[in-house]
Amino acid sequence: MTGHETRAAALKAGRERDSQDKRRRVLEVLDSLQRTGTKITFARVAKEAGVSSWLTYSPGLREHIDAARRRQEELGIDATADVVPPQTRVSNASLKTDLSLAQQQVKELREERNRLRERLRIQLGTELNHTDASELTARVEELNRANAALTKDLQQAQADNKALRVTIEDLEDDLTAARQSLRKMMRAT
Repeated sequence: MTGHETRAAALKAGRERDSQDKRRRVLEVLDSLQRTGTKITFARVAKEAGVSSWLTYSPGLREHIDAARRRQEELGIDATADVVPPQTRVSNASLKTDLSLAQQQVKELREERNRLRERLRIQLGTELNHTDASELTARVEELNRANAALTKDLQQAQADNKALRVTIEDLEDDLTAARQSLRKMMRAT
């Protein structure tokens, strides 16, 4: 072997060791995420393993990640993290619109709650002059139930808002990873 061939062989062996090390780190991170019950995405695995996201989509690793994601779905881990069938996927713009609508609904519910509180204050003041204590007690209980129902509606709207934000972040992570992988593949051809 010549000196040039020896150096080329050493470089090739070094690249192979580096590649194997990166793949090993990806699999270790994948195992760790599964053990902790953390939602698995290609982007998260790449970030935590310290590798480029296109590597996580490469043959030999993609299958492991897909299988882990399926297992999480079957176990019901992170129910807010949708693994959505292609025919029901929505765009980021649609999710942002849904989020905006949910935020507007929360704002309207708060305004309605405040209007109702003011009306209640005025009405109770008026009724105090015309009713006895038993009627007032019954009315306050009725109003407390109505307030509890409105509070529950507000909490549900806030939970929906939070779930939509999580979904948007996860979809953005997946979209970023897919774009990077596509760019890498296009450069390679």
